[in-house]
Amino acid sequence: MTDRQTLEMERTFSAPAERVFDAFTSEAVLRRWFHAGHDWETPEASVDLRVGGEVRIVMRNPHEGEEYGGRGTYTEIDPPRRLAFTWLWDDDELDQVEQLIEIDFTESDGQTTMRFVHRDLWDEEAVASHEGGWTNAFDNLEREVEG
Repeated sequence: MTDRQTLEMERTFSAPAERVFDAFTSEAVLRRWFHAGHDWETPEASVDLRVGGEVRIVMRNPHEGEEYGGRGTYTEIDPPRRLAFTWLWDDDELDQVEQLIEIDFTESDGQTTMRFVHRDLWDEEAVASHEGGWTNAFDNLEREVEG
């Protein structure tokens, strides 16, 4: 088995922690920002916000019509400070090892710093690909929570 890779990112938003946390847990808000391209769509977002509950996201690239879906199970919910959930892509061609996403939110002076960790990615190429997708998604998130 290969060594798993971890992606770590940090972003600061000019918004309260509660608003940023809620953007990760509201189905309606997730549909507006949770996609890997700035102009992509999220036709499906479902949240069962409880430890053991499921999160499901489907993103669509409108230029190619391709859809990318995944699901996970919440492992930690501590609003508005911490959220963690497992993640597994629907794509059978990907390395199907359950990943873990951990997000910590720290508010100070009306700004929220988000520390984001995506664990158990299969290789460095997957880290780079996910970093690009998450960067675009967090750009969308910034517009959503600061707008």
